[in-house]
Amino acid sequence: MPREPRKYLHDVLTAASRITTYTDGYDTERFEANDQLRSAVERQFEIIGEALAQLKCLDPTLAARIPEAPRIVAFRNLLIHGYASIDSRIVWDIVITKLPSLLRTVVELLADPGGSADA
Repeated sequence: MPREPRKYLHDVLTAASRITTYTDGYDTERFEANDQLRSAVERQFEIIGEALAQLKCLDPTLAARIPEAPRIVAFRNLLIHGYASIDSRIVWDIVITKLPSLLRTVVELLADPGGSADA
């Protein structure tokens, strides 16, 4: 039985919030030096990318309301399949420059009762 589209938005919100919590108080150097933190953050980005990929299949209109969703899914694929070439500075840059916007967008979509067919 397929999940409701908004449940994928909740998955994105949860994973993005975890990244924010995990990285609070860190800077580039501390992030790069902490293998466990990098692994945890990368895993949450994998979840975000997979949730958006599933959302696109289930509700393409809703998924299209998330800027850069295809790039986020592509980043997930890179983390999964190109793990050996991941640059932690790029991951950190995404945490700092892209994640806050994604969080705002998802919160807005979840607050919008007309945001998907199941609302």
